[in-house]
Amino acid sequence: MTKMRPEYLALKEFSLSIKTYSSILSLLHWDQETYMPPGGITARGQQLSLLAGHIHELKTSRKYRNLLGKLVHLSSGKPKKKGLSRLQRVELREWFKDYDRDYRLPASFVKHFSQTTSEASQIWQSAKKTNNFKLFAPFLDKILQLNREKAGILGFEDHPYDALIENYEPSMTSAKIKEIFGRLRKELVHLLDKIRGSKQVDNRFLLGTFDRKKQMELGSALFSQLPFEADYSRMDLSAHPFSMALHPHDSRITTRILSDSLMSNIFSVMHESGHSMYEMNLPTEHWGTPLAEAVSLGIHESQSRFWETLIGHSLPFWQCYYPLVQKTFPSHFKHVSIDRFYRAINRVSPSYIRVEADEVTYCLHVILRFEIEMALVSGQLQVADLPYAWNDKMKELLGVTPPTDREGCLQDVHWAFGDFGYFPTYALGNLFAAQFFNAFARQHPDWETRVSAGELGFIKDFLKINIHSLGKQYSSEELVKRTTGKPLSESAYCSYLNNKYTEVYNL
Repeated sequence: MTKMRPEYLALKEFSLSIKTYSSILSLLHWDQETYMPPGGITARGQQLSLLAGHIHELKTSRKYRNLLGKLVHLSSGKPKKKGLSRLQRVELREWFKDYDRDYRLPASFVKHFSQTTSEASQIWQSAKKTNNFKLFAPFLDKILQLNREKAGILGFEDHPYDALIENYEPSMTSAKIKEIFGRLRKELVHLLDKIRGSKQVDNRFLLGTFDRKKQMELGSALFSQLPFEADYSRMDLSAHPFSMALHPHDSRITTRILSDSLMSNIFSVMHESGHSMYEMNLPTEHWGTPLAEAVSLGIHESQSRFWETLIGHSLPFWQCYYPLVQKTFPSHFKHVSIDRFYRAINRVSPSYIRVEADEVTYCLHVILRFEIEMALVSGQLQVADLPYAWNDKMKELLGVTPPTDREGCLQDVHWAFGDFGYFPTYALGNLFAAQFFNAFARQHPDWETRVSAGELGFIKDFLKINIHSLGKQYSSEELVKRTTGKPLSESAYCSYLNNKYTEVYNL
């Protein structure tokens, strides 16, 4: 081990430099979505392209290859020498996986991809604002072609979509997801049909106009109550809420304010804060290595949905924080009981927008996107036909048809960013979250009493110990089995929904 120490430390130092450049790239992306003037997009695209290209060059450089090659066999990734600790073997395993993937992608491709998606994200905003799909379609076509090219470069066995999923949820394939989503879809449609046949929950007091400034004040107040270091985080506004971490000590989230939707802002804050807490609780001492990186986007999404839905939609949470809502908007909520409020925020009603969807229909929105992405990547669906295919699937799964493309296929920014293969992680995140929550509730049977009293730190501690602090030591499937004792399944999530909404709707 002593002889290997200088080589190992040299690789770790080089990895840290790559991570630092990546955090600068993230900062540029964050600025683009928050404060950058619209006219700066061309220059920003050049900046992003240059930096993304430099990062890729470092990841595939001869120096990095030589450093890694001293410790592992580059043909297989297996360690060359004995004496490595378990954590060092984890680091080498993940470093090799990333190197192997990055090395296959030419620097010219990475630069082109970065510049194309940077421009496309701005075009998407204009297309969405003006409800003009034809404005965005040529850019989407370019991005789709680039993703097909990427899949071909990286290689796949059964479906080109598998190569794209691997970047977001390494332990999953399209076949596995299709099987899980098939069972999930059946359960959700059945529950939705039962709810449709019952008396609808009254949520009229949630409708109307809510002052934007007061909404921001309310969101900020809730943000300040969540259990993380205030000095390490900040909240801003953007067109689409997101979370971005530059370091465990520098994590940023955004929300959006809709004048006619109070809960949109509140749940965006809860959702993005869940992401932020994951990043802030990664082990700082390992920053720059895989031991301070999230397992996968599915696990990341489980943390945001844990806070947004399992906590943020729960009665105990609002028993503590509903008075804050009443104080901020007394004319709307002064005479509304906590029970009516709780039922209203958990109202199930198929809608057009994924991020505004209720818990029962949310995963159906994701399944729709998964099926459409599979068809686009395979060539079974052409970009020009996307709006029609989207509306047909909305009618099939949710029984509604978006009146405009802005509320249909233009609603999400992910494709503009080039993120094909990303969407399934949203539904997988719900499944992971439900299983994690069952383990949490077993360990803390008094959680409802503690949360209703405003105690939230013990939730963060459970997640930090069992998930955050472990970095990439385990795959997502290994992690869920380690934490819950069971493999990934839709059963915990479906049981949670059935139990909760049987009570809410008196089914």
